[in-house]
Amino acid sequence: MLRIVQVYPELLGTYGDGGNGLVLRERARHRGIEVELVRASMDADLPDGDLFLLGGGEDGPQRLAVSLLAKAGFSRRVDDGAMVFAVCAGLQMLGTSFSVQGDDRYEGLGLVDAVTTRARTRAVGDLATTVDGVLMVGFENHGGETRIGPGVTPFATVVRGRGNDGLVDGFRVGRVWATYAHGPVLALNPWLADAVLSEALGGWDLAPLETVADRLYDSRCRALRTRSAD
Repeated sequence: MLRIVQVYPELLGTYGDGGNGLVLRERARHRGIEVELVRASMDADLPDGDLFLLGGGEDGPQRLAVSLLAKAGFSRRVDDGAMVFAVCAGLQMLGTSFSVQGDDRYEGLGLVDAVTTRARTRAVGDLATTVDGVLMVGFENHGGETRIGPGVTPFATVVRGRGNDGLVDGFRVGRVWATYAHGPVLALNPWLADAVLSEALGGWDLAPLETVADRLYDSRCRALRTRSAD
């Protein structure tokens, strides 16, 4: 049984990132993998899970989510082997500190050597990157600029948009993966959903799965390449 926990969707669900959990559940079920998707409310104890999903959120909810996760011993869950897939505000929360509107600085969960400061301009629009040579498509909407430490591996290389800083996007530290891409990103990039599933399951080789989402992904990639060539 794979247990996926959508963390505080009432706080970290601004841009539809809850769809990432639905995509993972359905792609697992289509392969006969037993899976449970749990919505972890801020008003209840944080449940155990194999994979924790952190979505995007506004400044106030982001700060509250950090406080709640710290009290819930979230870092201990990760140390014990749980996987994390985080998007945008979730990414910023995993770092050592982040700044919100007004340049106020707040401590993050400290799971990754990453610091987010306020950028001069807000990044809004399409985000395209490559992850291990594979194109990832999505969109971004954030006012932060993230600097990762020298020992931290970027999640992706930016092709279009900003990501962390216009060069790289997110980070990947062990089983902690993070990106600035919304979409929901796992719905737009089914190959990435499968990569997350495989990692959460301990490196399983997943059976091929052809769905309409895969065909739509191919169409998006062709459209992006066409625009890039113009």
